[in-house]
Amino acid sequence: MTKLLLATATLALLPALAPAAAAAAAEDEANGPIIVTGHVGGYKADSSSSATRTDTPLIDVPQSITVVTRDRLDDQAQLSMAEVLRYVPGTTVGQGEGNRDQITLRGQNSTADFFLDGVRDDVQYYRGLYNIERVEVLKGPSALIFGRGGGGGVINRVQKTPIAGQVLTAANASVNSFGDWTVAADVNLPLAASTALRVNGEYEQLRNHRDFYAGERYAVNPTIGADLGRWKVGLSYEYVKDDRVTDRGVPSVATATGQPNTPLTGYRDTFFGVPEANRTGLTAHVVRARADGELTDNLTWSNTLLYGDYDKYYGNVFANGPANLVTGAVPLGNYFDATQRRNLIAQSNLVWKARVGAIENTLLLGLEASNQHTASQRLNGTLSATTLNLQSLIYPTVVFSTPARNTVSDVDVVSVYAQDQLGLGRHVDLLLGLRFDSFRITGTDLLGTPRPFARTDRSVSPRLGLVLKPRENVSIYGSFSKSFLPRSGEQFLSLSTTTQNLAPESFTNYEVGAKWDLPQGLSLTAAAFQLDRSNATTPDPTNPVVSINIGGTRTRGFEVGASGRILPQWQISGGYTFQDAHLQGNDAVRLAQVPRHQFALWNRYDLTGRLGAGVGVVHQSSQFAAIRTLPTTTLVPAFTRVDAAVYASLTPRIDLQVNIENVLNTAYFAAAHNNDNITPGAPRNARLTLRVKY
Repeated sequence: MTKLLLATATLALLPALAPAAAAAAAEDEANGPIIVTGHVGGYKADSSSSATRTDTPLIDVPQSITVVTRDRLDDQAQLSMAEVLRYVPGTTVGQGEGNRDQITLRGQNSTADFFLDGVRDDVQYYRGLYNIERVEVLKGPSALIFGRGGGGGVINRVQKTPIAGQVLTAANASVNSFGDWTVAADVNLPLAASTALRVNGEYEQLRNHRDFYAGERYAVNPTIGADLGRWKVGLSYEYVKDDRVTDRGVPSVATATGQPNTPLTGYRDTFFGVPEANRTGLTAHVVRARADGELTDNLTWSNTLLYGDYDKYYGNVFANGPANLVTGAVPLGNYFDATQRRNLIAQSNLVWKARVGAIENTLLLGLEASNQHTASQRLNGTLSATTLNLQSLIYPTVVFSTPARNTVSDVDVVSVYAQDQLGLGRHVDLLLGLRFDSFRITGTDLLGTPRPFARTDRSVSPRLGLVLKPRENVSIYGSFSKSFLPRSGEQFLSLSTTTQNLAPESFTNYEVGAKWDLPQGLSLTAAAFQLDRSNATTPDPTNPVVSINIGGTRTRGFEVGASGRILPQWQISGGYTFQDAHLQGNDAVRLAQVPRHQFALWNRYDLTGRLGAGVGVVHQSSQFAAIRTLPTTTLVPAFTRVDAAVYASLTPRIDLQVNIENVLNTAYFAAAHNNDNITPGAPRNARLTLRVKY
């Protein structure tokens, strides 16, 4: 395995160079582009290579994909993945225990289905947007391209890249009503005719409406790239430091017998924990290298190497049961968790474009190899009081001292894959692909008498897609895809003597859809899907630390979306999703955090050349906080939130904007982790942002 990684590493240097004529944003290549062409700005994206690892127009990809462009990120003043994804219907934002990004896509909850320029980014932490050009949400299993996991879909961030021949400087500063403020800078410096350095950096002082919440985050990302003719190479390093309060929201309260519990109301800002002990911190060092070469006029070779070192901890004291409104008592639970992770991931892709007879072929051959070393420790604590009283709110003290977990593990993965995109004339495209993964985990449970564990899984993941194009700007497609998740879980912590002999969980997706690119720059999409999961597990609602087997699940639904320009001065981005997610054979057992109805739409209208306005609406129907195996499973109520913005161009180089979240001051619950950890949404608040560019 080590020899394979070293052999691949000798080929790899990170991409990052754009030609002098290109804009700063990366539009056409989703995996860390070297050559950038055709960027026109706005909310509509035309192509991507994340879904196929080849630069393919989105209209020709047989899959539902939502792209959030840099322009939309800026217009909405987005600083977190959670707020970005809240405006992507079909994606449910999870609380993540107050210390990480967590999502549910098509009924599948995940903390690990995140990627950066197509490379796995599966550590549990909050991901920044300061150095990101766009965010892509690919729905449905995508194992052919991304490997294990991703049963409901994946989130891919596309990093900014250097630009040759241009000196560019941009900076922004913002502050909101709660006192949260951030400053960021983006500098591009040509070092030679074909070499450039781009540096992005950010500092954020964290504040919100919740009692005791505070923290800071800072990060820097220098990237250097060079165009060597037929080869383009580069190197990137990112340092991230994040320190903040861990906040798991409010508990539930019991209602009438046999009815679901509901979140506790009237305590929107109240903190349920121990202020001094609820803390999470992350230090990350990530180095990426890539080289893209043109071996011949129709044969290209791309190689990427990533090394990441992550050190994270979090202490949690949290509501561990429903609040008793008679006595005012809220039961508390606690633990302290620490994780050290080292990722070494190498990818190599050959793409051959050729015409064979009457058939146009884009053939992809790929190899991926990785080693992920994880050390994880957990301590349980002793509280001076096991409940918190709603009336007195006297917070207890806690001492974390009782070992509950101490494991080390190594995951070695070798994957080979092949894909052919066949153009069968002007009106029919066919996508065929197959991936083989060898996943081996070895480790030791060091708690008590050391217990070694190991398992090897070998899985084949197929993909089939058919695209019919009655017109150049219209496509109708059908697709079939599969993925798998080994029994060690997405964070390699759940392999036990009970589960290590069980087959991996399997995901099978069927999808039909249509895409229509209108001449004025508006893209319309529609899709219907069915996702089946076998051998499924879920956290036990009565004891979330323990996973239980629930058999098969099924998610059926449909979605419609729109992005781009309705008029030259009016842009939109959003859509609607309906989902029905339940246990197979028992429709009454609904899956966790899957609202049946989601709607989100953001609009920007430019009133003049220097003044614009924005308005957005997010609606989400009720959802169960955990899988509904009990009548008292907590039901999180539906909500509708309205946001707005005003944009002013003070000079050609200085812009000012005000974003107002929750204009109508709606009381709602934004996210959940389980039955008794539910995050209240923020009240009305404003963010003032100043942008300067040279």
